[in-house]
Amino acid sequence: MPADGLATEPASGIFDPVAARAEHLTPPEERPVSKKEEWLREKVLRPDFRITENELERAANPSRREKAARVKQLAVEAKKGIEPLVRPGERIEPVTTLFNVWTHEALPILPGETQTLQSRFHVFLRDHFTNQATHMDTRLIGVLTRVAGKFQARRIDVVSGYRSPKYNLMLRKKGHQVARDSQHTHGNAVDFRIRGVGTREVLHYVRSLRVGGVGFYPHSQFVHSDTGRVRYWTGS
Repeated sequence: MPADGLATEPASGIFDPVAARAEHLTPPEERPVSKKEEWLREKVLRPDFRITENELERAANPSRREKAARVKQLAVEAKKGIEPLVRPGERIEPVTTLFNVWTHEALPILPGETQTLQSRFHVFLRDHFTNQATHMDTRLIGVLTRVAGKFQARRIDVVSGYRSPKYNLMLRKKGHQVARDSQHTHGNAVDFRIRGVGTREVLHYVRSLRVGGVGFYPHSQFVHSDTGRVRYWTGS
């Protein structure tokens, strides 16, 4: 008998509320499910998406009108900064392909790959004379994309991108029409042409964008576009 005079139960008979609660909350063993029940469970979890063979075939081989509409849509999305989505079964075709006439490198502009395109854009437009690259103004991508959409151009020939101060000075000494503080030396300009499209047509459209300076070079057959102040001029 303890000192307080109270009798105690054997240790094995003491009620433990914590242990009882744990036993009560223990989940029961899961019963085996039938194949039908398993199929119904998976059906609920599956996304409700269906596409027919005809839709897949049409997406893989779009008509000329559908291609033109898609290019126009991508140009509008690029202007608004929207990442375009590729529909299931649709082949990812470039909006256009940039071709550097000096390095003979090609850079496709693919829908939905803005970040990858921007990182490659700087190197693609490097100075071909010194092989130096700079941080190009990526607003030029929007200009080129919108031009491609307007003329449904599958290829744009890039005549000049970044121009190092050294190369710019050399061109001036040789009598070329280049500005002393050219926008090319700041990575803010690109000269380009589109095969099969008149230079004057491209010129008028780029001017309508009012992004920056636009130069017309009818003899060399290219258009200059930069992101500086809005201004226009004609070269040789």
